[in-house]
Amino acid sequence: MIAEISTGRVRGVARPDGVTAFLGVPYADAERFAAPRPVRPWSGVRDAVAPGPAAPQRPSRLERVMGGFEVPQDERCLSLNVWTPAGGGPARPVLVFLHGGGFTSGSGGLGWYDGAEFAARGDVVVVTVNYRLGVLGFLRLPAVSPGNLGLLDQLTALRWIRDHIAAFGGDPANVTVAGQSAGAQSILALLSRGRARGLFRRAILQSTPAGMLPDSPADAERTGHILLDELGIEPGEAARLRVAPADALVSALGAVARRTAVPLNPAPPFQLVADDDLVAPDPVAAVGAPTADGVDVLMGTTRDEAAAFFPGDDRAVETVTGQMFLRPSLRLARLLTGHGNAPWSYRFDWHPRNGPFGACHCIELPFILGSADAWRDAPMLADERPRTLVDETRRAWTGFVRDGDPGWARGTTRHFTG
Repeated sequence: MIAEISTGRVRGVARPDGVTAFLGVPYADAERFAAPRPVRPWSGVRDAVAPGPAAPQRPSRLERVMGGFEVPQDERCLSLNVWTPAGGGPARPVLVFLHGGGFTSGSGGLGWYDGAEFAARGDVVVVTVNYRLGVLGFLRLPAVSPGNLGLLDQLTALRWIRDHIAAFGGDPANVTVAGQSAGAQSILALLSRGRARGLFRRAILQSTPAGMLPDSPADAERTGHILLDELGIEPGEAARLRVAPADALVSALGAVARRTAVPLNPAPPFQLVADDDLVAPDPVAAVGAPTADGVDVLMGTTRDEAAAFFPGDDRAVETVTGQMFLRPSLRLARLLTGHGNAPWSYRFDWHPRNGPFGACHCIELPFILGSADAWRDAPMLADERPRTLVDETRRAWTGFVRDGDPGWARGTTRHFTG
């Protein structure tokens, strides 16, 4: 299958399950610390047969929970992946997924987020997105970087989807954006100042760490100065960051994280900044206000979110799960309900019988995207992935994407127990 978009033609890979995958399609380009810009057109047909490189990063701090991965990395990482069922007919609903990873790690091209099975089952188009991470995506430092560049990448990808998804059989008027962890926090931020207005009609917020407020500009800039100190760069020479090796910036992030760490707070050193343009100081309050966009919301948490960060420490797990995930989620639900836009809520309670992490952060992901092979070595699953729960979870997500109805009453909470 060949799709023609404004920058040229792309050739996808036909799969045995009747889905065509277009992998590594560039949606923008960007110089270091600059806003994304349009991709230069190409001639001929561009093969879209492999995911694009991930943003430069170190191993994830959740590797002990999800498992590790090794993929090519490059600063020029702004690409996306599209899975679309074969055959004609009306334009299909679209699911866009924004990966988590604490604004520091991850990639939309990982096998964990492969959208082929979801696309085939639900007869929908699935899109996953790469965006800039860590220092390169979320540093704020005057005269160097404005901050929130990774979020601006996501916004640019959503605009690309609006303009081009019809070429892949998708309906730009029927887009649902889903995100997990940092991906969900990103959606909350995009909604908080209306910059994504009209780009999607539904949102799925999975394990949103909404108790982690965006940094103030002043706090973000102080973190930027700690980075300079770690790299031995004087503040007056901050522009040297523009030419510093990417691996030096990635390595320094770990040292900055240690210097800025706060007990019982898994927040990363470089994250969203409340610039009041892209991001409100209190995104939950902004999204729950009566003036916010009337986007339908499906939202939820896992039962033991913080077990991924503090395994074996029951007190820390209970405290951080409540502060970072559960109570902010309930607050958002109350605000939305109070303004006539009650969300559909869920809690993912299932966990493997012999698993060391309970129903931890990320444990719902294997039941939504990816294949059994992709998740085979995830420690949090302990070799379990009940097919019946895969079917139940995908049926709910598909129902919401297609019809705005996951299968239970609006304003109530569904427990996924397996």
